[in-house]
Amino acid sequence: MRQYLDLLQDVLDNGTVRDDRTGVGTISVFGRQLRFNMADGFPAVTTKALAWKAVVSELLWFLEGSTNEHRLAEIKNDNKPYAELSEKERRTIWTANFNAQGVQLGYKDGELGRIYGSQFRSFRGVKEIKDPMYNQDGSIHGYNVYYQTVEIDQVKNVIEQIKHNPVSRRLLVSAWNPADLPTMSLAPCHFSYQFDVDGDKLSLMWNQRSVDCGTGLPFNIASYALLLHIVARMTNKIPHELIGSLGNTHIYKNHIEQVKEQLSRTPHKLPQLELPANADYSNIDSFLKSVKTSDFKLLNYEHDAPLKYPMAV
Repeated sequence: MRQYLDLLQDVLDNGTVRDDRTGVGTISVFGRQLRFNMADGFPAVTTKALAWKAVVSELLWFLEGSTNEHRLAEIKNDNKPYAELSEKERRTIWTANFNAQGVQLGYKDGELGRIYGSQFRSFRGVKEIKDPMYNQDGSIHGYNVYYQTVEIDQVKNVIEQIKHNPVSRRLLVSAWNPADLPTMSLAPCHFSYQFDVDGDKLSLMWNQRSVDCGTGLPFNIASYALLLHIVARMTNKIPHELIGSLGNTHIYKNHIEQVKEQLSRTPHKLPQLELPANADYSNIDSFLKSVKTSDFKLLNYEHDAPLKYPMAV
């Protein structure tokens, strides 16, 4: 994970002080890229502890299409019913967003609006319908035009495209739906991802408009690496390269000391990912029904002590 540490140093050295939505303030640069070869190991940060269970459960939650934070708590706890969870077990990385933006939007009982999961599995768009108008002789003299709302399962579609049309340059999933932004408790920070097939190798590039280097970025790297491995297994490909295309890349002012502590540490050897051996990889829905969070393991994961980064909401 030297690439990650080099990016932290880059932001400290070259960033400018800026105000931001949260009011905390940042040091920011714009336009960076990270690349990880999966042959080198799974890109889990080693200069602090990665919240692996949170990474896995959030990705499964996104892929399921859920937008409810209570459901995320269930997935994090291996599908234990929400009513049976303790107060600690009910807390997730989205709890603060629900309590702030979600409540402001009028949502209740953990609902977060049309965030990532709904865009991945039921992206809403409009389809134009043209009904012909006929003359008495059967010829067409015009059309009645109307519009119909459609929902698109982007995840299912892209997996099928990788299997059956691997040369496509449209192997892309978008979470950025301008019409739905007002309904979201948090607008997508990582707003799209694209697959690329090169023979038997599968790569993934994700695009991120806003990059919290201290807390969010290690999480994003691990999440998309996990997604790459899952889709590669489903499509009989070898996970190859993970690429992050980063927009506003920042360190919050109240994270600077923790970042400097990370930079003083020496990275460890990367771990290996173990996917569930007995899962059903035939399609995304069968897969999700056949796995739980604890099935996904990082083998030989060596890391330094955890660091406390306050979350900016």
